[in-house]
Amino acid sequence: MAAIKNDPELTLLIIATNQHLSKLQGETYREIERDGLSIDYKVYMADDEALDNVNSTAKSISRGVAGFADAFDVLKPDMLLILGDRYEMLAVASTALVYKIPIAHLHGGEITEGAFDDAIRHAITKMSHLHFTSTEAYRKRVIQLGEQPERVFNVGALGVENVMKNDFMTKEEIEQSLKFQLTNKCFLCTYHPVTLSNMSSEVQVLNLLEALDNYKDYHIIFTYSNSDTNSQIIIKRIQEYVDKNTDRCMFIPSLGQRCYFSVLKYMTAILGNSSSGIIEVPSFGIPTLNIGDRQKGRIAADSVINCGYSAKEIKNGLAKVVNFSNPSNFSNPYYKEGTCQVILNTIKTYPLENLIQKHFYDIYQ
Repeated sequence: MAAIKNDPELTLLIIATNQHLSKLQGETYREIERDGLSIDYKVYMADDEALDNVNSTAKSISRGVAGFADAFDVLKPDMLLILGDRYEMLAVASTALVYKIPIAHLHGGEITEGAFDDAIRHAITKMSHLHFTSTEAYRKRVIQLGEQPERVFNVGALGVENVMKNDFMTKEEIEQSLKFQLTNKCFLCTYHPVTLSNMSSEVQVLNLLEALDNYKDYHIIFTYSNSDTNSQIIIKRIQEYVDKNTDRCMFIPSLGQRCYFSVLKYMTAILGNSSSGIIEVPSFGIPTLNIGDRQKGRIAADSVINCGYSAKEIKNGLAKVVNFSNPSNFSNPYYKEGTCQVILNTIKTYPLENLIQKHFYDIYQ
């Protein structure tokens, strides 16, 4: 966004939506504004007063479609740039499709078998016109979905490049900002709902917290779940745990990008099931304990340790990450030099004429 804003030939328009605008999720749209970016339209999807169930999630998608329609009427963008696989992106992509707005999509072709995000990601690929994948394997998968090879670019992950550009806070600045002590034994934990799992989110997070009871000498920073169905029960159980362990635990809706990347430099390991643990965290040379099936199928570095949902499996996984030895040949498969610049140059120079209509590319032809 900063690169687009700073380019004299481009105009940046920002739409903020869903959990960025939710009070329950910390109203993180303020982080966008603190970075010196202006939000041009807000599309409210989340209903903070509604029950935390699938009915509420489905209705939030419908509110999103209606809101994005109004946003496009006002902003009239030439192109929509979106990242990922969440239901907010399904709502905006569906609306852009009807409005005949070309879509540039980041992080297509990836696999996350434990969440409905997996199907959403592939659906967005079929609605998009330019594709920026994070590995060559994912580029090939997007082409396998029928997308024309000349429109699919392997650029690496923006998040990894942002790690290298981050203005890191010092340890003292972090501790002062968070009012939390960083010791030589620290975990950062983020746990999201696994939307296709038959095991309840409550059981999953309670198993994680039970396993963490074996590490009383570790300080733990918990960050909020996303706004998927059953996120509130996860937040509630973690808050109860933190309230009982205030001497070594804290809970925060969002650290913000600068603080998040800065904190990672002082962590023993990252725990949970966030994509960041697989994509960005390996660049810090620290291990990730990836719990359950939410990220199942994603390409991962050697520093990512997978485990099941049970307390016993999580305990075994924790034992591995605290004794992790960084191999000399370790590398992050999502790193590629010049990610941002390649994306910027492509969206800036690619002809918009005839971009909307696509031909299905058959790999057997």
